[in-house]
Amino acid sequence: MKLALTGANSSVGMNLLAQAEQHPELEFIAGVRSESALGLLPSSPQIEGRCISYQEPESLAQQLQGADCVVHLAGILIESKTTKYQQANVEATRVVVEAAKRLGVKHLVFISVVGARADSPNAYFRSKGEAEDIVAASGLSATIIRTPILLGPGTAGASALVAAAKNPKAKALGGGLYKMRPLDIDDLNAAIFNACARQQAGCARYELVGPEAIRYCDLITATAKMSDPASTLEVGSIPIGFTKLMAGITSTLRGGGFTPTVIDVITQDEVVAHNASAELGVSLTPLTRTLEKILEQ
Repeated sequence: MKLALTGANSSVGMNLLAQAEQHPELEFIAGVRSESALGLLPSSPQIEGRCISYQEPESLAQQLQGADCVVHLAGILIESKTTKYQQANVEATRVVVEAAKRLGVKHLVFISVVGARADSPNAYFRSKGEAEDIVAASGLSATIIRTPILLGPGTAGASALVAAAKNPKAKALGGGLYKMRPLDIDDLNAAIFNACARQQAGCARYELVGPEAIRYCDLITATAKMSDPASTLEVGSIPIGFTKLMAGITSTLRGGGFTPTVIDVITQDEVVAHNASAELGVSLTPLTRTLEKILEQ
């Protein structure tokens, strides 16, 4: 079976490709948007890097020719002057779905986010919800997986967490009192592989989160303690209101970047009604083991 990945140079994409040898039955089309990104992809006879574009379905279908399943990873949290949520999260998904139809793929996997919904007042969550609805209405066999903060090699969440844990004067927005459900990126990889293998009929939406709810401030101190058992780190507070005010001014002047929308995403409690680990065939990695892996790296 051949899997086509969009956003193959993302942290999730790179981790999926790093596991190629563990799945000798699979081949991968690793879709990236530039020649320079091609050079960063893992080297393997199972992996074929291709430059792709999300401009229109026909050309994307040609660029992903040969794929049996499509795993749509591409998207943005932080807007820039030239790339906005509507373009990168909504319209790109629409093009991927139409290309998948033209290819006649057996299954489509879309990676979304906990909190996504089309009527959300938050522009990021709204864009991911709209993208989900496009996938759900496509008529394709599809799996939508909503994820929380991801921890693992190359993830932004892991880099920020380790940096904070090593800083004796660590601070977090609002003191880091918001609750998270950190998910080991290897567990997400397993869910994606399982979804592609099962190819159930219709479209199913799942929320997949880690096994433990924890405040971000406690996650930082736990990481610091694992790194140095003598650590007495206490996490200070960055005022959310003032930070949103400054972010609003700065992002307006720059046309993107760290915005109040992003701050709301970061500081929202990650709450799910049901963790679909069993449905997705995933044995969740204990949080302590995930932190060990990050620190070992």
